[in-house]
Amino acid sequence: MAILLRQERVKYLALAGLLGILVFYLSLYHNLDGGSPLVAQNPDLSKGGLGGISNDGATVAQPPEQSQAPPPPKPWHRPDGHPISKLIDEAQMQFNERLGKRSTTLEQAAYRYRERRGRHPPPGFDKWFEAAVKSDAVIVEDFFDRIHDDINPFWAQDPLEMRRQAHLQPQVIRVRNGNTTFVTDNPHRPEYIQLWHALLAEMQEFLPDLDMVVNVMDETRVLVPWEDMAEHIAKEQKSRDLFSPDLALSEYTDYRQLDEATGEKPYDVNWIKGKQNKYWDFLVEACPPDSPARKFASLASFDSPIENVYPTEPLPYTYQGFVQNWTMAQDPCQQPHLRGMHGTFVESLSMSTSTKLFPMFGGSKLPQNNELLVPGAMYLTKRVFYHGGDDHGGPWETKRNGLIWRGVASGGRNHADTWWHFQRHRWVQMMNGTTVGLVENGDAAAGPTFTLDGANKYNVKARYNGGIGPWLNTFSDAGFVDLECFPQAQDAEGKRLPSCPHTDPYFPIQESVDMKIMYDYKFLPDVDGNSFSGRWRGFLMSTSMPLKSTIYTEWHDDRLAPWVHFAPFDNSYMDIYAVMEYFLDGHDDAARRIAEEGKEWADRVLRREDMRLYVWRLLLEYARVVDPKRDRLGYVADLTTAKSL
Repeated sequence: MAILLRQERVKYLALAGLLGILVFYLSLYHNLDGGSPLVAQNPDLSKGGLGGISNDGATVAQPPEQSQAPPPPKPWHRPDGHPISKLIDEAQMQFNERLGKRSTTLEQAAYRYRERRGRHPPPGFDKWFEAAVKSDAVIVEDFFDRIHDDINPFWAQDPLEMRRQAHLQPQVIRVRNGNTTFVTDNPHRPEYIQLWHALLAEMQEFLPDLDMVVNVMDETRVLVPWEDMAEHIAKEQKSRDLFSPDLALSEYTDYRQLDEATGEKPYDVNWIKGKQNKYWDFLVEACPPDSPARKFASLASFDSPIENVYPTEPLPYTYQGFVQNWTMAQDPCQQPHLRGMHGTFVESLSMSTSTKLFPMFGGSKLPQNNELLVPGAMYLTKRVFYHGGDDHGGPWETKRNGLIWRGVASGGRNHADTWWHFQRHRWVQMMNGTTVGLVENGDAAAGPTFTLDGANKYNVKARYNGGIGPWLNTFSDAGFVDLECFPQAQDAEGKRLPSCPHTDPYFPIQESVDMKIMYDYKFLPDVDGNSFSGRWRGFLMSTSMPLKSTIYTEWHDDRLAPWVHFAPFDNSYMDIYAVMEYFLDGHDDAARRIAEEGKEWADRVLRREDMRLYVWRLLLEYARVVDPKRDRLGYVADLTTAKSL
């Protein structure tokens, strides 16, 4: 009888094992982050597949051993019912789960690449991973989603045509035979191209031939309508193929044919210029048809009070008024009020935009733009203005319990009849206790950039304890060091002045503060200027707690977690008083934890080595997508090794 029971038990265990394998393979086609269909939908196992059988019957790569997830974060506070406490707890858990997908071997990394991308990795992936291991990089495939979001539409374009388009552009970094050079039409521009070129030179021997066109402007350049992008994405999805390793090619096509051609003229991108005050109208064409922004044109006039522009409905990306979905919080398509609250849409400093897909690299962009993102050039400079030098601040308990911000009144062309719609002007006024105090006491004209409705909606306690203005005076130090208006103020000799006739009455110019001094404060907020802020990486690597509001995406977004590594706040700034009240009134431990964990994480994933690895992998993808042999280019050595075994 005992023998029969044991036989039955073995039978059931075998059946359970088969069911487990079936469930595993079904799970391959679902996104680990949320159950949506994965990129590798319905792979043809006869062509190699994921852990399937190749067309000659040999078994190919099987699922690698899973990484062990870090232990769950320890409770750090007593439950207090505050929505920010809940957001912090949830963010910590979600981030911890992502770290459980870290790849520590080449086989794991290649498997997870195929699982998530539906393609083989590009040739050179093994050398890239070897360099990642040597530099002790944290490799989680999700951290590179930005690369593929950027690259994927170009799979719908002709590779030879893309090469031709990029070849003779005025700002281009070239790689030929493992050596890098660059071409610029103006060596006196800010040193963006020089800094990017220096980064590429550190990995040049491992890069295939390519032409990398770079954007040296602050503003973004490529903005393709949504309907066109939808077609490109559909074509890309159809092109995904985990072909048999026997068909794989490992050598990229060189550029000799293009370099030796004579009489070729530069590709005319047909840049759209001179419509800085209508950029919103171009943006909405790149928004989904059902998005809120599609219903609104750019403002015809900015004469009306700012309260007429503020959002009136609950923001869909918030939880009880605080940012929960950071991706959506950055998205102008979800926030039509930003057409009257952000300089990018009021009137940018300059405009040179294409509505046709064009291979160009840049340091930041709106979520709707189509540049290929690389780390911002300012993150690569040795200038202490952007990072504060080697000293990134002392221990938390030695810091001033306050907030500091200094900057110029950038963001676009702020005229006498539009300046109160610009984000930095609103920011400085809202964080100035004197200005806010005047508004509280009935002088609305003192603060034309903002309303105090947010303080009322969030029931900020300072309203009942002497007022928001006096409360701000106890901790907030924000000011402009240059009023940078349009037209620019000049003296009698034509020399540029830091003042501005139409904003002088509202903003006394403050002394500049070195970043190493800013690190003596607990709280370091960061807001957009003409585009992203070049100080953000320095803030993240400091021992202070960073706060962030932005509509611009960057290379590192997929590896940073809001409420874990920084505190997000809304682009309207309506929530900033409530956010600061949370941390100042009984949650210093939460601020300290974000500051310390944020710095520790930034020191692991935002190093120069990490930026180099990101660009290296991006350029392997780019070199493949512009290669005429791209449909068969792939790294498959791990599969052929498994086959031989």
